[in-house]
Amino acid sequence: MSDAAHTRGKKKKVTRKPEHEPDPEFQIAPMIDILLVLLVFFMSISSTEVLQSNKEINLPIAKEAKEAKDNPGQVIINVTYTSINDMTAIEVDQKDYAMPAEIVPILQNKVSANPLVRVLIRADREVRYDYVRKILEAVGQSGVGNVTFSVVDKDGQAPAAT
Repeated sequence: MSDAAHTRGKKKKVTRKPEHEPDPEFQIAPMIDILLVLLVFFMSISSTEVLQSNKEINLPIAKEAKEAKDNPGQVIINVTYTSINDMTAIEVDQKDYAMPAEIVPILQNKVSANPLVRVLIRADREVRYDYVRKILEAVGQSGVGNVTFSVVDKDGQAPAAT
């Protein structure tokens, strides 16, 4: 048989090419939505951290200070000192307290919510040690086991924790 007889009985396959799909267009509206959500998130985080730090506190200098790890369950205690009237004040969660014993119930509530809570003490370098010791006793009475101090490694530098 010849090749012509062989090809007569079989039909050639007809292949259809798929239609050319248009290139997807870049959608800008969802990208703007995502960027705005991220912007609001980072603004809220940074404003919380700014509110917790007090610019009136002159932190002590410690050359061997180490950078602290972030802790979501952290409580910041700001201890300010006014040399004009020799007054010391405590600030926790943007509320002022006169005596260290007053912060015990607040810290106990924080410990009951998160047993791994950490206390960061930001005391002015002029605060007397006896007062800081009373704060440490109050922190111990509340059940907090992790206490760090905020210091700077040089004058005018960013704070670190030890």
